[in-house]
Amino acid sequence: MKRLNIDCATCDNTSCFIKKHLHLEKMQDFALQKNSFACKKGQQFMIEGAPIQGLYFLYKGKVKILKTGIYGKEQIVRLAVEGDTVGFRGFGTRNRYLIGAAALEDSLLCNFSNDVMEQILKTIPEFTYDMMLFYAEELNKSENKVKKIAQMNVRERVIDTLLHLFKKFGHTNNLINVSLSRKEIADFAGTTDEQVTRIFSSLKKEALINTVGKKISLIQINKLQGELIEHRQF
Repeated sequence: MKRLNIDCATCDNTSCFIKKHLHLEKMQDFALQKNSFACKKGQQFMIEGAPIQGLYFLYKGKVKILKTGIYGKEQIVRLAVEGDTVGFRGFGTRNRYLIGAAALEDSLLCNFSNDVMEQILKTIPEFTYDMMLFYAEELNKSENKVKKIAQMNVRERVIDTLLHLFKKFGHTNNLINVSLSRKEIADFAGTTDEQVTRIFSSLKKEALINTVGKKISLIQINKLQGELIEHRQF
């Protein structure tokens, strides 16, 4: 991975935890201690079970967060976009990552080491409080996802995933701004790529979606949302 020099002061990611607290004098000093690097598409920069190397903040690009399940099956537990925090699961409680992470496209990341993050959390109460709220919200999202997998059928889970991608990554003329393989969609929805292919075929025949290569267009969003009304999604 190629090392870079990214200045927090010129960063446009207002949702980034570091950027949101950069107005604090102490945070400006800590920001100078970060490491930044480029990560190629498909490259894994966090490995499940490897020693924790602090927290990552996504400056540019898209990332998938992975967890290995039974028989080595990969599960995508989260997707990250510019401004998101990566690597917080297990940080501060364990010595090794509970998850892995890889770039979905060429990406730029900033990393704050364990020591620097510990200093920030101990010396900037406003940052620590916001981080606590962030963890609470992420826990709520994780619990909701478990509920979805338990209560939704496969078609509903695939539709829910498409709506999540639409909202998370944005769209251009209803074409979702991310390219994911059928396997990656299946790994996020908690199903198989064969089932995703089958459901995509049905949704196309019903004129609810269309595909252009790996990209997906949601043609009738209201009808897709309507299928999940009982689960109060999107």
